Amino acid sequence: MPERGLPPSPVRSRPPEGAPSAGDGPARAEPPLLEVRGLRVSFRTEGGLVRAVDGIDFELARGEVLGLVGESGSGKSVSLMAMLGLLDAGHAVVEGSVRLRGRELIGLPASELRRVRGREIAMIFQDPMTALTPVLSIGSQIVEQLRVHTALGRAAAKARAIELLAAVGLPQPAAVYGRYPHQLSGGMRQRAVIAMALSCDPSVLIADEPTTALDVTVQAQILALIDRLRRDFGSAVVLITHDMGVVAELADRVMVMYAGRVVERGRAADLFDEAWHPYTWGLLGSIPPLAGPRPRRLPSIGGLPPALSALPPGCAFAPRCAVADPRCGTRPVLAGEGLHQAACVITAPERAAARQRCAWPSDD
Repeated sequence: MPERGLPPSPVRSRPPEGAPSAGDGPARAEPPLLEVRGLRVSFRTEGGLVRAVDGIDFELARGEVLGLVGESGSGKSVSLMAMLGLLDAGHAVVEGSVRLRGRELIGLPASELRRVRGREIAMIFQDPMTALTPVLSIGSQIVEQLRVHTALGRAAAKARAIELLAAVGLPQPAAVYGRYPHQLSGGMRQRAVIAMALSCDPSVLIADEPTTALDVTVQAQILALIDRLRRDFGSAVVLITHDMGVVAELADRVMVMYAGRVVERGRAADLFDEAWHPYTWGLLGSIPPLAGPRPRRLPSIGGLPPALSALPPGCAFAPRCAVADPRCGTRPVLAGEGLHQAACVITAPERAAARQRCAWPSDD
């Protein structure tokens, strides 16, 4: 499918001539677009508060892609939903600081936060069928967002919606405009959700497993659309995924989460070149090799993630780690060199030997 350019936005024009783009790398001279400090999320249960996210920190510059990776239940989606105020305040307790262009979002009144969602920060949800309202047509849902966040009239908003549906590669966009979610395939629904997310040209795009359950060809097209958004408009992207191949393709920086905690973070090139944490070694080991003999089955990390209500003392990954030792009884802190940090007691001189011993068996 030929690549189409995104239509001009009624909200924000393209970055000025000479501004850094994705090809130039993220701009670090300017203040961060999004700054998260000490974000913690707990849920009220019959047994008391259970902490699902335990203090994450990151910054995001304009035009930068941050890959947030980890197994299901590691706290990736909950972290981003907490930032947007999408968790039920009666059941969730959110602490910490989330600043968008210096403006604090945590504690912001719901009416003001609604003005931020969709316009400044947009989210592509994991399941497009549940993200879309089944009784409203695709076009009417995009138009509603445009009418709320822009000054466009109904006719102009409809024209803009059809342009967006065409831009994300949907055939016969005018016909798709009038269809309902159940009348589209999974890939078409995902494209429609992306069109809605892009409608107001957000400064930050959160993509939660945007390629789940899509065939490989559609996955590549969806990822190209996301990459084009940051290239064309300098938008920052948080890419939530468990697919390390997707991270390698798009991300500038990576943050690896396990049991609600950040266990490793750094530039994508550094992490793929030499990961430091045993959990990251396990994730990277699940990628099929491009050269050499083809394994019958890929290696897998043994065991299951711990229950958040009963985390082991010290390192939460220790019960599944092949190189755990008594030092793991104390919770490690993130430490390292520059942007590359890991929460692991294994020292630099020990890493090569530890990784050799940390080869998980395949499921033969």
